[in-house]
Amino acid sequence: MTQIRKGSFIKNVKDISISGALALALLSGVTMSSCSSNEDEEAYSYEETSYSKGIRSHIKEVKAGEFRITDEENVGVDSSMAIVTYLDGHVDTLSTAAAKALIDEEIRDNRSYVGHHSGLSSMLLYGGIGYMLGRNRSNSYMNNYRNDPNVSRGFYSNPSTYERSQNAVRQVNASRTTRTVTSRPSGGRKGFFGRSSGRSGG
Repeated sequence: MTQIRKGSFIKNVKDISISGALALALLSGVTMSSCSSNEDEEAYSYEETSYSKGIRSHIKEVKAGEFRITDEENVGVDSSMAIVTYLDGHVDTLSTAAAKALIDEEIRDNRSYVGHHSGLSSMLLYGGIGYMLGRNRSNSYMNNYRNDPNVSRGFYSNPSTYERSQNAVRQVNASRTTRTVTSRPSGGRKGFFGRSSGRSGG
């Protein structure tokens, strides 16, 4: 596998900015269902899930091309990021969008052994950033690689760092809120989601 280094792909993705709205979109899942119908109008409801807390992950290069997660902490969801420190002291800051791009590249190029090495993309996938991204329904494929906690432990610098990370991801999960939104067409049967009715359907 081609090693991801600071002079190549990272420089392309590190400047990807992410607004609070995009971060919330990355961490939200939407489920739609038909609630009621009649000849003139159909109402549709969906569940909107969001998280108020995110993860700031600190990752360090310990040998050439080999990384470890050295700390993870809770931040506001729109401040989620990975801070990567290299052997030469150079630091890259990756947004959640940039982290997702690296994870997706890893999965796409190395499906048979994804995560079974110490590269940067494995730290992102198996660490708190990967957990956080996996809460979004459209990113749930990431959870297929995260189902063995014994694998995740190996990507942290020591057991206490791993335990701190587990507390941080529990806080992310605890910040989850879900609301049911019901929408109706703007006029008769001309369109869906024309306006929100403001009440939950069933």
